Amino acid sequence: MKDYEHPFFRPLWRRVAVVAVCLVWSVIEFATGTPFWGVIALGFAGYAVWQFFYLYKPADEAKAATEPEPKE
Repeated sequence: MKDYEHPFFRPLWRRVAVVAVCLVWSVIEFATGTPFWGVIALGFAGYAVWQFFYLYKPADEAKAATEPEPKE
């Protein structure tokens, strides 16, 4: 099991919230004059988008896709 497949991240709003927090953090860092940490936070946001929206498959869907159909 990978971390992005954890049941905590199943609701869409939680995945969106994680990305939003990273983006807001990045904006705050750039606004306060610390671009190094702004780029780090922007990297976190990009990685979260990749994991939570591009690669994310809920555990139920991933499990159903790997299990073969029972033969009668």
